[in-house]
Amino acid sequence: MRRLLVAAALLLLTPLPAFADLTAFLGRTTTPTGRMNRGLAIGTGLLIVGFEFEYAKTDEDLDVLPGPDNVAPELTTYMFNGLLQTPVPIARMQFYGTLGGGVYHETLSVEPLNDQTNFGSNVGGGAKITIVGPLRVRVDYRIFNLHGSPRHDHVQRWYAGVNLKF
Repeated sequence: MRRLLVAAALLLLTPLPAFADLTAFLGRTTTPTGRMNRGLAIGTGLLIVGFEFEYAKTDEDLDVLPGPDNVAPELTTYMFNGLLQTPVPIARMQFYGTLGGGVYHETLSVEPLNDQTNFGSNVGGGAKITIVGPLRVRVDYRIFNLHGSPRHDHVQRWYAGVNLKF
C-alpha cells in the first residue's frame, strides 16, 4: 500500500509538458464601420484538436453617417472555441479553423438603455507563424453571428497578435 501511495505521489508531482498558448491581439472589426479591436485568447490543444477561451472588445464609433444601419456600438465577446489545426507547422505556419460560441454584450453610449447581452457564435480560421522558439505571430479572421436583437447580426473581425506557446 505504501508503494502505491509513493508511486501515485510521484506520478502527480512529475511535471508534464504543457501544450498551451496565450495570444494578445489587436485587430479591426469591420461591421458596420472599421473600428479597433483588442483582446486575449488562451488555449490548449492535442495533436489536431484544440480549445480556447477568447475575450475581445471592439470600440464604439460615434462619428459614422446618420441612420440606424450605420451605428457602430461597442462590442465585447466572451467565446469558447474548438479548433482543428495542422498537427505540425508547415513552413513555420500552423493553420487552423475554429468554431465556437459564448456571450456578447453590445452597448452604445448615446443609447445606454438599449444594451444587448445574449448568445453569439463564431466561425473562422487563421495561422500561427513561428518567429523563434515559442514566440509566434497569430493572424485570424472571424465571422460572428449575434443572436437576440443586436444592431448588426453578423460581425466580421480581423486581428494579428503575439502568441506564446508554452
